[in-house]
Amino acid sequence: MTADSFEGQYVWSPAADDRALARACMDVRAGRYFSVHEVLKETREDFEVRAHRSLVLASVAADSDLAERWLSEEPGPEAALLWARVAMLRALRMADAGDQRQRALVRIARTACERAAKELPEDPTPWVAQLALARLDRPQDPAPQGLLTAPTGPWYLFAHILRLDAWHREAHHRFLSFFFTRHGGSSGASWDVGAFLSQRAPAGSPLRLLPLVALVEEYDPSALLADRAWEQPQWVSTAMGIYRNWFPGVADYRFTPVLDLAYLAHALFMAKREFEAREVFTAMGPYASRMPWSAFGDPEEQLTKARRSCGLPVPHGS
Repeated sequence: MTADSFEGQYVWSPAADDRALARACMDVRAGRYFSVHEVLKETREDFEVRAHRSLVLASVAADSDLAERWLSEEPGPEAALLWARVAMLRALRMADAGDQRQRALVRIARTACERAAKELPEDPTPWVAQLALARLDRPQDPAPQGLLTAPTGPWYLFAHILRLDAWHREAHHRFLSFFFTRHGGSSGASWDVGAFLSQRAPAGSPLRLLPLVALVEEYDPSALLADRAWEQPQWVSTAMGIYRNWFPGVADYRFTPVLDLAYLAHALFMAKREFEAREVFTAMGPYASRMPWSAFGDPEEQLTKARRSCGLPVPHGS
């Protein structure tokens, strides 16, 4: 199944068209880790893919003992990284559930991240996992100049990651999420940081999507004319700029960047730019992500509504 075809059903797998990753996920479910080692080892010089693959694999492994067993039986950089990612996810899940065990799990996760960072010092991924945990203890480093709200946060840790990889996608998204209202921030800080990070990024970077991510995150359906926000000139300009400067390069990606495409398609659809949205949906093929659609209701219903509005096929019976 190619990314530009649609055969009647959505594919919700975060592995999308990364077939090696999909096979590794199947092996994790079966309790095997050899292929996990292979798909992570080959990404030692491709930090974007390494971050994505390790996160997807950790989400599958988090409910089993595979990461611990692998680290015990065959320790190495890849085993240490998966363990750090698994420990990170477990700590965040416990914290979000209000479970008292979160403190112990956070300590375990931080230790796991430190071990993974020592195993492969040039890899930013363990530090990104540390950044994901930052919303639990709310560091208060001063913001650099150029932000209207001057929000404090994990700026020093973020700066360290940028020294390893200046445009690391997940690092930017994790950092922005620190300022979300639901994590103890505010809508003003979210928009401010999203704009600040986006403006730093090259015109053809997917990081230009960050303001649109903040807009979805801070969406309030009870606000007056809430759904018309995307029609405001600043958001139309943002979406169209990404469509013109980033979207044409998606065809050269190793794997379909489903989540980024979904945010762009959503913004164009909400801005009533159906022609452009149709092109983005077509590039996604059958692959779907729950965000940003789940912020507005049932994700499959919302995605189907948008695709139908753009004149595209939808799942049978929808």
